[in-house]
Amino acid sequence: VMGMCYNSAMPKTISKAGLSALIHPHALDEFLADSWPEKPFVVHDLGQSIAPLSSLPFLQSLDAMLAAWPYPVQAHLPDVADEASSIDATTADAKKLFANHMGLLFNQVDRISPVLTDWLKAIHADLGLPAMTYSRCMVYATPDGKGTAPHFDQNVNFVLQLTGTKKWWLAKNENVTSPSERHTIGQPVNPELASYADLPFPKEMPAKKKAFILKPGSLLFVPQGYWHSTEAKGEALSLNFTFNQPSYADLFTAALRSRLLLSPAWRDLADGVSSGDKNRREMAEEHLDVLLQELILDMPEWTASDIFGATEG
Repeated sequence: VMGMCYNSAMPKTISKAGLSALIHPHALDEFLADSWPEKPFVVHDLGQSIAPLSSLPFLQSLDAMLAAWPYPVQAHLPDVADEASSIDATTADAKKLFANHMGLLFNQVDRISPVLTDWLKAIHADLGLPAMTYSRCMVYATPDGKGTAPHFDQNVNFVLQLTGTKKWWLAKNENVTSPSERHTIGQPVNPELASYADLPFPKEMPAKKKAFILKPGSLLFVPQGYWHSTEAKGEALSLNFTFNQPSYADLFTAALRSRLLLSPAWRDLADGVSSGDKNRREMAEEHLDVLLQELILDMPEWTASDIFGATEG
C-alpha cells in the first residue's frame, strides 16, 4: 500500500496550530510511525481543524491572494509548466498570465502572515526537524486543466487544498534515494545529483504511479524524492508547508566548520593553491597537511552528541 487515506465527515474542533490539525483525525504518533518520512499520506474532509488556515482572508481566492501580495509572483511558463522554467511578474501581470493558462507560485507566504509563521514553527517542532531546516509556506494557483510537470523535490511537502480540485500522481523514485537536489523530467540533471543518482531518469511519470484527488479540505503529504505531477479541475488554490530538511552530511559539515573556525590556522586564507608558482602550491599543501593531521587526531573524540550540540544548541 503506497499511501494511507483517512476520512472524517464530522471532525472535532482543533484550534491549535500544528501537524495534528492537518492530519486529523489521525494521531501524530501514528503518522510518525506509519508514514513519516517515506510514505505518502492523504486525509480528506478536514473542517474545523484547519479553520484558522482556511479562514485567512488572503486564502479565499486568487484575487484575494493577489490583492494582499506585496512581492513578485512566480509564473510557470507553458514550455515546461514548472519552476524550472519561470519568470517573476507583478501581481497585475500575474493575473493576466493566469488567464492565459499559466500556473502561479507565491513563495514564502509566511512573510505576510503571523498565523502561517506559527503553523510552520509548530509543524517543525512536531516533526523534530533540525534547527537548520528551511521552512516556508507556498501558495500555488493552477488554471483549469493545467498542472505541474513531472518532477521530484529534495524537500517534503504538506499540501492543503483550498479551492478547486487537483489530481496528483505520485510514484516512488527508483533512481535515487534522499536526493539533495530537485529534478524535472526532460530538464538537465544537476551535477551533484548526477554524481550519485542511477541515470538516466525516466522520460515520463513511472508506470507504477498512484492517483490522489484533492478537494477543498484535503491534505496530502509528499515525501522527499517522490515523482509527482498534477492537473487542476477548475481554478485551484493550494497551500504548501514545505521543509528543506538538512541531511546528516549537512549537519556534520556545519558542525565541522564551526569547530575548524575556532583555529586561526584554519581561518587562514587559502593562498597559492591554484598558483602557477610550484613553491607556493607546495607551501599551501604542507600547511593543509599539518591541519589535516591535527584533525585526524581530534576526530576520534567526536560524538553524535557533540555534533548535535553544535547544530541544535
